[in-house]
Amino acid sequence: MTQDIALTVENLKVYFGGKRGLLPGRSNTVHAVDGLSFEIPAGTTFGIVGESGSGKSTTALAIMRLVHITEGNVTLKNTTISALEGEELRAARSRFQIVFQDPYSSLDPRKRARSIVREPLDLMNIGTKADRNAHVAELFRQVGLRPEQQALFPHQFSGGQRQRLGLARALSTRPELIVCDEPVSALDVAIQAQILNLMCDLQKELGLTYLFISHDLGVIQHICDTVAVMYLGEIVELADRQSLFANPRHPYTKALLNAVPSVNSSQRSSKGRTRLKGDPPSPINLPKGCRFASRCPQAEPQCSQFSPPLSERTNGHKVACFLAQ
Repeated sequence: MTQDIALTVENLKVYFGGKRGLLPGRSNTVHAVDGLSFEIPAGTTFGIVGESGSGKSTTALAIMRLVHITEGNVTLKNTTISALEGEELRAARSRFQIVFQDPYSSLDPRKRARSIVREPLDLMNIGTKADRNAHVAELFRQVGLRPEQQALFPHQFSGGQRQRLGLARALSTRPELIVCDEPVSALDVAIQAQILNLMCDLQKELGLTYLFISHDLGVIQHICDTVAVMYLGEIVELADRQSLFANPRHPYTKALLNAVPSVNSSQRSSKGRTRLKGDPPSPINLPKGCRFASRCPQAEPQCSQFSPPLSERTNGHKVACFLAQ
């Protein structure tokens, strides 16, 4: 039985700028996202991980239609949301919601918690007033907030409670997709675990589909079913969670995993480990070949001349590297 696909992204590109630079033949176009393609099966969590500046958050914002899409298609079930504009886009927004990184600045400090969670229902004119109030009460229960906390303002909540509030707001319209942009990075480690476990419980209870953006490999490993590794606007490796962490194929993925702190790091052998050196190339002046070649300890001459395609190696495990075994 084929699993339903909740989200399909095809050749997504997001460029910023575009004006000519000071030198002839040069432009200052930033290639923030440069040709992403992937699918998210319904009821699963798809993770995107990478360094700062890799294009993770821009991808999230593009899918949410919060930044302009230069090229490509984003399809939610049978609706191409990348083609919607005006009232059609506004009407469709109830189907895809976002949880932001900062649980405080994403909440209106002048509104009480009940109004913040009910706001999407009011804007979309969903249900009667009594239905909305009852739904808000149920959402507070589902995310672990007490009924009396509906009357509080955001500053009266802790960081973890604010993120529960943001999650309740995202759930209010019963969306088909929730985009999570670094939703636990601003929280303490213990609170991170609580929020991640809550998200997993809600996914099982409500059949939710998540697109999860993070730079933290530990968080990605905990919550995601499928993982895409981004580098400089491109996906360099894509696989199910178990395959990616047990058998990383791309040198960049190996370097990210080797950089994760461990209490046993002093006992681990450094032999054969891939270490990141230098800085990524400029997203304005991209190199001709593989974008990771200048930092890759295994790079060969062909890597600087040709760009490796993202191709499947085994059982859906895709890698963009000429040397991946």
